[in-house]
Amino acid sequence: QVQLVESGGGLMQTGGSLRLSCVASGRTFCRNHMGWFRQAPGKEREFVAAVSWTGSTTYYSDSAKGRFIISRDNAKNTMFLRMNSLKPGETAVYYCAARQTPYAASSPADYSYWGHGTQVTVSS
Repeated sequence: QVQLVESGGGLMQTGGSLRLSCVASGRTFCRNHMGWFRQAPGKEREFVAAVSWTGSTTYYSDSAKGRFIISRDNAKNTMFLRMNSLKPGETAVYYCAARQTPYAASSPADYSYWGHGTQVTVSS
């Protein structure tokens, strides 16, 4: 059974930083495209960032570009999201996701595996 488990969320003041982690188990994900999404109350789940299976190519939403850094350690089946200069509007549940293929995608519908999410709250 495939499992993705996120950690690292919490309460942070505006302008602060957090690092989220996602550990995959049940199978190796070294050849799977992976990403981070977030969902705020009453809103649709949205793409935040993604990383190629090699870790050499990264993708970001416009809002994350320049402030967030996505990375992965395939030897440890772990993906990370470093979030800097956090804003109150970024309060949401952050989800780790993996595709069944190594090809890039930014739509939640293109991801087959999901974690349960970790809450990030940014206070003003």
